[in-house]
Amino acid sequence: MVHEAKLSIQDEFTKKEKDREIQERIARSAEIGECRVKKMKVRDGLLQTLLSESGAKCAVVARGQNYPQLLQKLIVQGLIKIEENEVTVFCRGEDVATVSKVLPEAVKEYVEIIKREAGVTMKPLVKVNEDRSKDLGEDTHGGVLLTALETKIKCDNTMAARLHLVYEELLPAIRAILFPEQA
Repeated sequence: MVHEAKLSIQDEFTKKEKDREIQERIARSAEIGECRVKKMKVRDGLLQTLLSESGAKCAVVARGQNYPQLLQKLIVQGLIKIEENEVTVFCRGEDVATVSKVLPEAVKEYVEIIKREAGVTMKPLVKVNEDRSKDLGEDTHGGVLLTALETKIKCDNTMAARLHLVYEELLPAIRAILFPEQA
């Protein structure tokens, strides 16, 4: 009986030892997971800071002297992408005069490109949005939004949208530069 009691105690001790080891592994794994989550949050915060700083630099471009030419190119690109005859251009309230000024030249350039590339003569009706309540916000950092078919077709050529596209495309490279893997 004493021998059986010893074996029973040893089995119970072995079982408790295994349970303790399992609990330690679980606790260690949970701690590692928490550290990874914290690390990812910090990385994400840094990437968001980078994105907001880049947006601020885009806003500086919108105040530069080459901004009218940029708007013209953005409008032409949007018209090529949309390929519709009736297009409305939305922009920030402060850009309305500039967009109105470059719009005829942009339409002319668009017509020339389509004629040269496709052999088709287009006569698009492109107008600037007249409803000031629908102007783009400052968070767009400039640029234009082109719509057709009563806003069913949209081409977002704002600086913020373009920045977001570049950010998404270059995210792996940005991560590699900011957070190099330690060997």
